[in-house]
Parts: sequence; C-alpha cells; structure tokens
Amino acid sequence: MALVDADELLVDGRFQRGTDGCVRVVAPDELERSRLTFTRDLCVAVAGRPAFLGCFGLHEWAMVYGQAEERRHSAWPLRLGAEGTDAVVRALPVRCTHYDAFRFFTPGARPLNKLAPTLEARVENEQPGCVHVTMDLFKWAMKAQPWVSAELAADAFELAHVARLVDMRASPYDFSAIGLKPITIETSEGRGEYEQEQRRLAGLAEPLRARLIAELERALS
Repeated sequence: MALVDADELLVDGRFQRGTDGCVRVVAPDELERSRLTFTRDLCVAVAGRPAFLGCFGLHEWAMVYGQAEERRHSAWPLRLGAEGTDAVVRALPVRCTHYDAFRFFTPGARPLNKLAPTLEARVENEQPGCVHVTMDLFKWAMKAQPWVSAELAADAFELAHVARLVDMRASPYDFSAIGLKPITIETSEGRGEYEQEQRRLAGLAEPLRARLIAELERALS
C-alpha cells in the first residue's frame, strides 16, 4: 500500500518515501520482527488450545481480597461488601491463567491461585477462554501497527469493548449506576452465565485472532 500527501508519516522511522514519491511502510527491523514474531507465536499458541471456562472471572475479586478498603477502584462500592467478597474468593477455585491479571492479585490472593503465571510464560499459559486474552487482541493489533491493518485494529477494539463489559459485570463491584447488570458469579446461575459469555467471546475472538496471525505472517515474510 502507498500513500500520497502523507509527509507527516516520514517522522516515523517505520515509513519512507519511495522513488514514485509515495509514502510506504518499511520492512520491520530486527527489534520489530522480534516483537511481531512473539505476538504471532502467542496467538498461534492460544488458537491451538481448547478454551478453559472454569475461572468465573475471579481475577477481579482476587485483586481486592483482604484489602477491600484499599482497593484500586475505591469510587465504586462492592456488591457483597468486603467480607462477602473475600468469602467468595475463599469458596471458589481461583484458576487465573493471565499474567497481566494475576500480577494485580493481592498478596493474600496469590497463593490461592492454581497457577503462578509469569511474563515469560505467557505463550505456555494463555488460552482462548480468558476474557483478558480476548481484550488483548486489540493491544497486540495496536502494537503491531503499521504492519497490520487499521481495520483489524478497529474490529479488535470493538470486541475488547464487549469483553470489558463482561469483565466489569462479573467483577465484585456494583456498576448498576451505569446500567450494568451484574453477573453474580457467587451463585451457580451466575457462574453458568459467565461460562456462556466466555464461550460467546471466544467464538467472536477466533476469526479475529486468525486474521491477526495471517497479517503478522505477511509482515514477517
């Protein structure tokens, strides 16, 4: 693809002017190739795994466990209060596979998790049933700019918004003031609803992930 009247892009080393006067994306350098390769490998690994649907969105609950009065989003009330929130974390299996969620767990919640996800082990741990992995498609599409299409990034943003609403509804916070009906994971009905939402999001993410892999492969070829 070539652009005319796009001189403003030339301040970015990822673009250059061709002999025809048009501005084009340059091939990724060694550092960018490494980043794009990691993203491709992560997406391929996630795409090759079955979705795990038994986490029930407890990551948000584990982020306030034992420290409800000092929680990050203190402007929003907890639906079940501090004691009720902690009781849910103790009663249900905590099985978070996503490093960027796990790293915000409170010190008391970390030992309760079945795994100890690390930054280095993302390719081994991440899986398509994870709501955060679905939201991450937007992050990876943006980090891969300009070697993947803006259309793909826009589609990933729309899906991330849908996934984030599910994430908020299943959290311990009361967002009824902004019209979000809670997914009550403390009940069997709520856990069933959360699993249904996980399946729906994983299904929506699958073709997007395939597109991202294909565009990354083209950029690396």
